[in-house]
Amino acid sequence: MYYELRTYTIDPLKLADWLALYQSHAYEVQTEHLGKLVGFFSTEFGEANQVVHLWAYESLDDRMARRASMTADPRWAEFGRLNKALGAVLKLESRLMRPTAFSPLQ
Repeated sequence: MYYELRTYTIDPLKLADWLALYQSHAYEVQTEHLGKLVGFFSTEFGEANQVVHLWAYESLDDRMARRASMTADPRWAEFGRLNKALGAVLKLESRLMRPTAFSPLQ
């Protein structure tokens, strides 16, 4: 199993707008194509204008196939267009991780 941790740093003045856009245009598409959403969070302390989500994949090939399928979906392209027009995302970090032998997430 692999886990992808994606962290978006959002313009603090546009965070509510970005979350609303994501919920209305991206959430359904992503969960349909990517499968297992482990969690979706916004930060309370530290850098307070971040959105973090964690996705689970069976393998690297599984991740590649699922992301390719999502990228080909016109609904995802529409979200990308609206997201770019909103101009809220300041930075994206993506980490691919494997659980340790004793991790509760396997």
